[in-house]
This record gives sequence, structure tokens and C-alpha cells, in this order.
Amino acid sequence: MWLWVLGVLLLLFSSLDVWYFVRGVAVVVHAWFQPVVRDILREQCFGGRVLPQDIDFMGHMNNARYLRECDFARFSLYTRNGVFRAIRALGAGMVLGASTIRYRRSLTLLEPFELRSRILAWDHKAFFLEQQFVSRADGFVSAVMLCRQNVLRSTPDKIVQHLCKRKVESPEFPEDLKHWISYNSASSQTLRAESELAGKSQ
Repeated sequence: MWLWVLGVLLLLFSSLDVWYFVRGVAVVVHAWFQPVVRDILREQCFGGRVLPQDIDFMGHMNNARYLRECDFARFSLYTRNGVFRAIRALGAGMVLGASTIRYRRSLTLLEPFELRSRILAWDHKAFFLEQQFVSRADGFVSAVMLCRQNVLRSTPDKIVQHLCKRKVESPEFPEDLKHWISYNSASSQTLRAESELAGKSQ
């Protein structure tokens, strides 16, 4: 019996990132018992620390871990501000459509940090978020990420209206966010043009 259980665990850990799913569930459950955040635009803080499994050959937090931590921080954000609840009620879904991260200073082994996440704005297809990694040692912003959270089978307007029980307009898009959106649009146009050329050449 124990050998069978051990075999199943070995299969799971060798074929899936089990700790990602375990921590994801733990984050949502923890956030569920935290105070509800009524203001959908309010910044929320998610604590973390650089652990041995997070570091690269230089002893710094590796690039992939930043994005992973951002996932968990968004899980907490959407649980506490009710977005996940609204998505379920509307039969909708969300996927990450784009993200760009800028590294300003490395986070090192065992360094505590705070991940501050907030919704900046939304359009007819997606929410736009900013997430900042802030060192707890001196308050320095070590990294900042912008991301586009695409909404499936609904719209951000409907989600916000479901939460606020009224029509709410998106805040004005910050200038740096406008530039980032323009960059993504230009990149998409370039890739579409390349695909069309490749299709014609075949």
C-alpha cells in the first residue's frame, strides 16, 4: 500500500509542478478568510521571501519566480476584491494576455519582500494591472510588472458592474501603460504580417 502511494506521489511530482497547485489553493483559501476589499482599484499587498528553491546561479531570485509570485498575488487580489466571485457568477474566465517585467535590483536569498498589486484600468476586453516587488529592508521597488488579464465569455465592464451594482467607468490609462499597449499592438501587427508572408510563400 505504502509503495503504491509513494509511486503515485513520485509520478505526480515528476510530471506536474505539484507545489504550484498546492500553493495556489493555499493562497486562495487564505485570501478567502481575509477582510473583503470593496474597492476594486485598491492596491493589495502580498508578502513573500526568497527561498533556496527560488534562486539562480548568482544567488538571486531567478526570473521565472518573479512571474510565479505575481500569479499568486493576483489569485489573492481577485479573491479579496470579488473578481473571482463575479467571474463564476457570469460564467466567464480569464487568461493572461501579456506581461512585461522590468528588474531594477536583485532580490537575494532569504530577503523578505512585498508584492503590491493593483488594477490600473480596463477596456472592452481586459483588465490592466501593475505589480511591484518592494524590498521590506528599505522600501526599494526591485521589479515592476505590467500585465493584461484578458476576460473570456464576458467583459471587464460587466464584471465591475456585477461587483459595484452600477456602471463604473475605467480610470484614465496612465501614460506608461498607453506606451506599453502600443508596443503590444505593434508587435501583434508585425507577427500577423510575418505569418501572412509565410503563408503566401508556401
